Parts: sequence; structure tokens; C-alpha cells
Amino acid sequence: MDRVAPTEPGTLRLLDLARRDRAAAEEALAKLPLAEQLAVVCEAPLRDRGRLLGLLDHPEAVVPLIPPAELCFTVKEIGLADAAWLLEYATPEQTVAALDLDAWSGTELDRAIANEWLQALARTSQDAQLRGLEALDTELVVLALRDRIGVEQRPDEHEGWSPPDGAQTLEGQFHYWAVREDDDLADVTTLLRTLFERAYWTYFRIMLAVRWELDSDTEEWSLRWRTGRLEDLGFPTWDEAMRIYRFLGPDQRDALPPEVAPIEIGAWPLPVWMPRLPEVSGPGERIFRAVAGLPDEARRASFYAFVALANRVAVADRLPLGDAESTPKAIAKAARFASEGLAHVAAAHGLSDTEVLARASLEHLFRVGANLDPERARP
Repeated sequence: MDRVAPTEPGTLRLLDLARRDRAAAEEALAKLPLAEQLAVVCEAPLRDRGRLLGLLDHPEAVVPLIPPAELCFTVKEIGLADAAWLLEYATPEQTVAALDLDAWSGTELDRAIANEWLQALARTSQDAQLRGLEALDTELVVLALRDRIGVEQRPDEHEGWSPPDGAQTLEGQFHYWAVREDDDLADVTTLLRTLFERAYWTYFRIMLAVRWELDSDTEEWSLRWRTGRLEDLGFPTWDEAMRIYRFLGPDQRDALPPEVAPIEIGAWPLPVWMPRLPEVSGPGERIFRAVAGLPDEARRASFYAFVALANRVAVADRLPLGDAESTPKAIAKAARFASEGLAHVAAAHGLSDTEVLARASLEHLFRVGANLDPERARP
């Protein structure tokens, strides 16, 4: 769906109306086209999104359109314990992206946070549980469950065999128990029962893996799948992202290609809601003024190039990708040092900012700016 024009004033009016007359706000929101309903929700402050989503006549039509990172931010703002109604409408891709963004610390899965998301999923309908569980990597589910349960498989020759004390089973073959005494495993049992009843071979694969597979192999594959998906969302690996801080000598900082090079960044589905370049005042505004002076096609390409740069900053600086505060931090830093690099190169060649931007990539300009003040730019 194409993104519509900014609607912040409309969002504010609807929020004000909702405080005074909920029924009138519901009616006003229902009259908006679907694209505008989406814009109203995504441009609202995080603290108000739950209220706006609650006003929708058909949240099942709007929620699947929310960019995946924005859905993650919204669920966390509502609270995972209270957000099952929102996850009910989430697409498998949104659910997977939410855990990719929020349940990892660097290259390590945070099993406690992964379990919080699984607990929230367990509060949804069986259909929603099945969509989410079958979309998630088996490896991630296995690692999360292994933090909660032990599993014993009944041997083929089971005469005289008995399951561990306190173990429970759904089918007589796999017996599982809580690794912590105070864990009643109600949510785990709910999810396992859904798989057993609706997707037996997935259930069988998970229980077998929890029992037998090595953590090291499971972690390696889980990280590999997550890395590929994040690259599809525009987040490179840490090693690749760190090239924005690569050293440039004085001659390299002043260099500018002699020919105009077309911007080769294409469009991709953005993980955040950003229908336009953000309004940044102060040190970072120069780069946006320069982008505004480009022809339409180049301006659109620069938009995606800037988002790619901000994503590189977020990854290189190890900002938590599942936190809403990380996006504005990355944007502000990308804009600041790209603007400083732009000013330096423009002065060195006696060119206008727009002329420089047509010949130098945003990533190069950021690198120039970062090299001019490496202490301040340091991740």
C-alpha cells in the first residue's frame, strides 16, 4: 500500500475527540480510507496507539499493514502481557520480525524475552498461535523452550521405565517438566497442545530437538536465519555496518568523483513508518535541505539511501533494534555526520550542497564527517 501524506494534525484531532467522545472518534476514523487509518495509527505517539487501534471498526484490516518494527514498538508500549489482542491480527512476517528485533542482544538470543513473546502468543486464538509458531524458526522456539522445560522421550523398550517426577505429557511419548519450581508451564502447554493438535510434525520436531539437539548448532542456525531476514529489512551485519567508521586520510576526505554517479539505492519495505525524511533541526538539517533540492527521482532514491545509512548506524552502534528510541537516535546521528561531511566536501570543491550530493553517496559523506571528529563519532 502506498504511504499517504503526513496526517499528524488529523491524528491529534482524533486523539482529542476520543478523550471527549469515543463514539464520535470511532465514526470519524471509520470514514477514513484504509491508508489514512494506517497513517493515523503509525504517526500517533506510541503511548496513544493502543487507544487508536481500539477505535478501529476493523483492526484486522489495519494491523497487518503496520511496518514490522512499528508493530514491535507498539506491542512493547502496550505491554506484552496485555497485547494478545494485537498479536491476534499480526501477520506471520510481523511476528517473526518482532522477535528478530527485540529478542536478541547482539548475536545472542535473549531467551527470557523470547519467552515473553511466546507467552503473549499463547494468549491468542489457536489459529493465531499456529500462524506464529509455524512462521518462527524452529531453532528459536527450541532455544526458548529449553530455557523453560526439560524433555524425556519414552524409549521403545519402555517396560519398567517411568517419566521424571512432575513430568506431563500430551501423547505418552514426550514427557516434559519445568526446569524452575515456580513455573507452571501453562503457556508452554497451550502452545504445545496447539502444535500437537494442528501441526503434529512441527510438534514432534520441536520436542525431539529440545531433547537431543546441541545448543551450539541450534544457536548458529537461529542466528543465521535471523541475520538474513534483518538484511532484507535493511539492517546489515555488524561487520558490514562498521565500514561507515572506516578511516579516511585527508586526501580521501576531500575526494569527489569527477562524474555524476546515479544513486543506486532502490526502494524496499521499510521496517519503520517513515513516509518522508524526518524534520531534523540543528546539526543534521543541512543534509535534508540538500536532498530537498534534488530532482524527484534522485530525492526518492536519497530517501532510501538515508534510511539505509541510519540502519547501519543503529547496527554499528549496537542500538537495541526493538526499542523505539533507537530509531530517532540513529537518524539524528546519521544526519549530523552526513551534514558535516557534506559541508566539508562542498567547501573543498566550491560546490553547492546539491551538486555534492549528486556525486557523493550519503554513506561516504557520513564517513567523511565521522573522520573529521572521530572521538565524537565513535560508536
